[in-house]
Parts: sequence; C-alpha cells; structure tokens
Amino acid sequence: MSKALLFFLNYLGLGLLYFLSILPIAVNHAIGDALGWIAFHLPIERKKVVDINLKLCFSDLSDQQRKSLALEHWKLFGRSITERGYLWLGSKEQIRKLVKVVSEVDLNDGQPRMFFSMHLLGIEAGLIGASLYAADLGIKDPITLYIKMKNEFFDVKIKSWRERFGAQMILRQNGRALIRAIKSNHAVIISPDMDLGLQDSVFVPFFGVPTCTVTSISRFAHLTQAQVCPMVTTLNADGKSYTVHIGKPLENFPTDDEVADTLRLNQFFESQITPRPEEYYWVHKRFKNRPEGQARFYS
Repeated sequence: MSKALLFFLNYLGLGLLYFLSILPIAVNHAIGDALGWIAFHLPIERKKVVDINLKLCFSDLSDQQRKSLALEHWKLFGRSITERGYLWLGSKEQIRKLVKVVSEVDLNDGQPRMFFSMHLLGIEAGLIGASLYAADLGIKDPITLYIKMKNEFFDVKIKSWRERFGAQMILRQNGRALIRAIKSNHAVIISPDMDLGLQDSVFVPFFGVPTCTVTSISRFAHLTQAQVCPMVTTLNADGKSYTVHIGKPLENFPTDDEVADTLRLNQFFESQITPRPEEYYWVHKRFKNRPEGQARFYS
C-alpha cells in the first residue's frame, strides 16, 4: 500500500471516529447494529469462527437458536466498534452516561490489588469507564495491557485516547513492569480469557472444551501477594449503557496449584457468559491451540 493511500485511509478512519463521537447514542448504536447485521450475512472468516465457537460451547442449542445467538452477537459487536468514537473522543459526561461503575471494594484503602477482566463486548467501555472512575477517586495510573498495532498511526492515537483519564497502558509482554506496578499499589487489570499461545499457559476446560489459558493471574498473585478481584462489564437492561461490576477479592486465591487456579477463573467466566452469551467476544479463536494429538477446530 502506498504512503499516500495509507495517509488517506488513516485520516478517513479518524474522521469517521469523530463523526461517530458526535452522533446521538441511539443513532451510533443503530449504525453499529447495521454493520453487525451486514457482517453476519457476509462469508467472512470470523463468521465461521463465531459459528464454530458457539457450536463447541452450546451444543445443546438447536442450529436455529445458535444462528439467532450469532446474529445478536454480531449486532453487539458492530455496536462495540461504533461506540469507540464516544469512548476514545467523547467527553467525560458522555462516558459517564454510557458507563457506570459499581465497586464492592474500597479502591482507596492502599491494599495491593489486581483485577481480572474478561472479553465481553463492553470491555472497552468498561476499561475506559473504570479509568475515569479511578481518576475521580484520585487513584493514580491504573494499568491495563495492550498489544501493539501494526498501524503505527492508530497505535499511537488509541494508546493516547485510552490513557487520557490517567490510565497507563503497558505492553502485554512486559511482565516485570506489571509486577513492580502491583507491588507499588497500582491497580492492574488483566484479561486472561484469550488464547495467547502455549507459553505460560495450560489446557483447562472452558465450556467443556480443553482450552489454552494463560496462568498469569495465579503467578502474579503469588509473586505480589495482592488481592485478586473480578471486574466484569455487562450491558444494562436498557440495551444502550454498561455497568462495570468490581467484585470482592477471591477467597483462597491463589493456591499452590496454578492449574486449579486457572480452571477456577474459567469457571467464573462461564458463570458470567451463560446469562448473556451474545455479549461474549466469540470472534476470537478461543480454541486455536489444541492439546497434542487433537485436531484443530479452525481451518
């Protein structure tokens, strides 16, 4: 791709984000729903990924039920994309209307604490809403992880937008920096429910399927002696706003068995997904890596 074309596409994308940020939220969501509906009807690779994931995790549903679930998922996925205009460029007032934070712990008590999140489709809203909530409480530099984008133009801008309320983004590979941050009483948020490869991972069941899952939460909790609290962002009943639920610390966690700890987290994720399966990030190849000798699910 030529530099001139890339320059044009980057600024076209930037303009679209600014346009989405000024629309009424109902219009923004309607555009997202339409984009999701279109994606559902296109023969794209990720549509196959969603269908495979739903069949693996919800084999008890009929084909028609899974098809309906997939359509709802794609509409919410499209909405999660258009909402980013609000989240990355909108005002504090816009974000407070879109995201509410409810915490069962006193985040200002000085206790070393790490949070584990999960990839429900409201995760971007939840993390930015939580960073604004932390700023309002005077909590400095809550930390989340990120993966560097190939597009340098948007990599720099998105990192800046995510950090604009005081959050700090650290590359996922920088484990030492995370450990130092936790020990220094920084709030650190990790989302361990993605297949990130075989290194530092174990195979534990997720909806009954052996799933490659990182052990980072258990390992970091051992190293830092920090409390481990869930942070889950769910869509509200109105269908157009979110609540970030920050739960109490897990009891008896971590143990001396990181496999059991990791399984426990997967079971927690299942308990959150089951009431709202359309909200989970099924476009991810959650079952990409397989135990030795097992066939791959994705072509």
